[in-house]
Amino acid sequence: MRHDYRISEMDLGAGAAPVLRGHFLYNEPMKKHVSWRAGGAAQRVYLPADLEDLTWLVRSIPAHEAVHMVGLGSNLLVRDGGVAGVVILLHGVLKKLAIESRTRGLPPAPEGIETALIYAQAGVAAPKLARFAANHDLVGGEFWAGIPGTVGGAIAMNAGCYGSETWDKLVQVQTLDREGHLNERLVDEYVTGYRHVALKHAQQEWFIGGWFRLPRGDGAASRETIKDLLKRRIASQPLNLPNAGSVFRNPPGDYAARLIESCGLKGYCIGGAQVSEKHANFIVNRGDATAADIERLIEHVEEQVEARTNVRLIREVRIIGERQ
Repeated sequence: MRHDYRISEMDLGAGAAPVLRGHFLYNEPMKKHVSWRAGGAAQRVYLPADLEDLTWLVRSIPAHEAVHMVGLGSNLLVRDGGVAGVVILLHGVLKKLAIESRTRGLPPAPEGIETALIYAQAGVAAPKLARFAANHDLVGGEFWAGIPGTVGGAIAMNAGCYGSETWDKLVQVQTLDREGHLNERLVDEYVTGYRHVALKHAQQEWFIGGWFRLPRGDGAASRETIKDLLKRRIASQPLNLPNAGSVFRNPPGDYAARLIESCGLKGYCIGGAQVSEKHANFIVNRGDATAADIERLIEHVEEQVEARTNVRLIREVRIIGERQ
């Protein structure tokens, strides 16, 4: 069911209540919106019309109600009992991608290196950002072609592969806070690490976009690198079955896939969920997996690896909602 939704004056206080221009979906099956293709329904899903519409929505949501921002759902599991609150889908709207000439308020570019600035909003697919950079003769962003998510997700978890990470390229981010205000923050306002990003002062904010500085170089060579990276991804990852990418972070000096495989878990199944036979750090849905199957398998892998190797794996994937 889709319809316009008027924010009540009670939600916003005195004054005229605007009409949101996006759409609500009620009791929406989240398996349609996550790459694992499993899980329960969301109480309310909102598809914003644009950034302004998104800010109005966030302002209207009571402080006690949960808000979940979702891009392509490629790093997310929604439990079978569903998720309360509001799920906001960003990938259909926050799609601005442009070369920008601004310098005010930004740290200076490295001396002697010609660079350019790309602004990308949270709903842009990471591989599209990689291709955009290469098509504008900017280099160093090729690794984004191997990230199966959006720019928002890549920023939020400092996504990376093939030796590069997202925050190495960022100079500034745009965020939306719980009060519906837009902010621009420099990277030194955050603590970042391997698959980890946190604002230095505690405040709930979501990434809306980012400004990336890349050096100028050989765009044709960059496009060839992207093709090679995609070939490597196809050869090494189980892309023929629903999955959420790497389930666990690589421990320092080691690989999660190696540890999992060393414990004899490659191919191990619980219900319709399976540790991929192609890449042990992937859990695939063989077609009938429930979210509970996937979560139990994640827990089983964690327990077995810790018991046999004394290494506690840390999850990359996010799990929300209630067990059935």
